[in-house]
Amino acid sequence: MNILVKWIKHNKFLKLISRTQRCSSSIKQMTVRDALNSAMDEEMERDKNIFILGEEVALYDGAYKVTRNLWKKYGDKRVMDTPITEMGFAGIAVGAAMAGLRPICEFMTFNFAMQAIDQIINSAAKSHYMSAGIVKAPIVFRGPNGPASGVAAQHSHCYSSWYSSCPGLIVLAPYSSQDARGLLKTAIRDNNPVVFLENELLYGTSFPMTPDTLSSNFIIPIGKGKYEKRGEHVTLVAFSKSVETCIEAADKLSKENINCEVINLRSLRPLDMEIIIESVMKTHHLITVEIAFPQCGIGSEICARIVESNAFNYLDAPIYRLTNVDVPLPYAKNLETKAQPQVHDIIKAIKKSLNLTH
Repeated sequence: MNILVKWIKHNKFLKLISRTQRCSSSIKQMTVRDALNSAMDEEMERDKNIFILGEEVALYDGAYKVTRNLWKKYGDKRVMDTPITEMGFAGIAVGAAMAGLRPICEFMTFNFAMQAIDQIINSAAKSHYMSAGIVKAPIVFRGPNGPASGVAAQHSHCYSSWYSSCPGLIVLAPYSSQDARGLLKTAIRDNNPVVFLENELLYGTSFPMTPDTLSSNFIIPIGKGKYEKRGEHVTLVAFSKSVETCIEAADKLSKENINCEVINLRSLRPLDMEIIIESVMKTHHLITVEIAFPQCGIGSEICARIVESNAFNYLDAPIYRLTNVDVPLPYAKNLETKAQPQVHDIIKAIKKSLNLTH
């Protein structure tokens, strides 16, 4: 009998190992750059009305190689290099979208998209409403947004709150490769203009991808945040690169038995307030983190909505907003680092919120 029991247990153990090995072998690593590239490639293959335009997107494969090999595959008519005139090629993209095509308009950085803000706001965002639903502008404005590394103030501004304040736009900010791939495919298929805010420092970062996230049918719904980590002591809300900083802080604090809940917003307009409120009502503490200026930021909007909601009654401490300091981002490396929220800043805010500073 003992031999039979041992045999059964041994076989169950072998089957468990086999299942684990199959599962791990099916998970692949993919960079954010390749996730964006594959999303555009699959969507362009699916829909002949989709085309890409922007500076250096074709022959050079993109300034950050996000459009790598797409010009070779689809040719001049569907992957177009443009002159250095953001307002000009953004206007072409908007006109093409209104005529029935589905452009993907790449800005080398969203700092340069300021040249085209009239086209993005006055032409793309407002036309559907002003035409009583007759004129649509299915267009994706995408490219790197926010601080990079050593590129100074005119290349480091985060425009998340600027675009998020404008009716008629959808604003998305992916963190992981899964976010980038699923959200970009959804953005391309949407009939509204979408501002797609990427982060230059994340392009080369690899994340695990399961078979379902590599499927050509994989999409992520707009307006839905994601729990990156579960916890019960404090809620951390972030988007884009700030999610990574929050996860690092949460991992460090877990060694002190402080369990942080990390929410990756993914969608900035519309905001998923349900996931934030649900978490705050559980943890009773809220900290928002963003690498953007403090005044009128995404964190400010979240604070206002929490105060206006029933979740305010569940707070045991004030809400803390962690942002860049209120200056144009410095060029010097030491000042650039000090100007942005770091892991130790988040840890300090968490301990202050939990009254653990003494």
